[in-house]
Amino acid sequence: MGMRNFKYINTIKDALERSCPVTVSCADIVALSARDAVVLLGGPRIEMKTGRKDSKESHLAEIDDLLPNHNDSMMYVLSRFQSVGIDVEGTVALLGAHSVGRVHCVNIVDRLYPAVDPTLDPTYAEYLKRRCPHPEPDPNAVEYARNDLQTPMTLDNMYYKNIMNNKGLLLVDQQLVSSPATSSFVENMAANNDYFHEQFSKALLTLSENNPLSEKDGEVRRDCRFVNSD
Repeated sequence: MGMRNFKYINTIKDALERSCPVTVSCADIVALSARDAVVLLGGPRIEMKTGRKDSKESHLAEIDDLLPNHNDSMMYVLSRFQSVGIDVEGTVALLGAHSVGRVHCVNIVDRLYPAVDPTLDPTYAEYLKRRCPHPEPDPNAVEYARNDLQTPMTLDNMYYKNIMNNKGLLLVDQQLVSSPATSSFVENMAANNDYFHEQFSKALLTLSENNPLSEKDGEVRRDCRFVNSD
């Protein structure tokens, strides 16, 4: 539900197939789109390798199992990232991506109803209740709250300043502050935007290079929605 606008990946793919057929993989397009989105959001330029191959089968179920949930414990979230080579400092930096975008109410209401989570700033909680007025949001309605009200479309360290002031949207955000394993990194990133960008760059680069497929095991898809038929 939270991953939208993959249609643009195919828009890019269509243009590439017209210019250089079966050359640039969908996996590369996704990685380079993330790289360029970071720049467009005011973040650092990250030099990424290319040459990834696309899978010859779907791994949707595995992906759902591997992605940490916003209600997971901090130690579990850290272990999931550690399994792909990202340390505690890098995990704290990657969660700084919550500096931009928005969160659907269905992922927030457990902190608001029937009682407000005491770790939430009361004024901020009132804002969230205005954005998410029902304990059971309509799944067909686009009800959401922005991650960062101060700089909503800038990848910066305002996220860390907000969670230190009890203005984290998700439970995992607030756990970054309360967990002894992560709190010192939160403080350092809140104090130094350059440090945040440096650690974010390193962690995103590590994530982008995790477990690439070989030429033998993968392919360059012609359409990112489907494996090649031949």
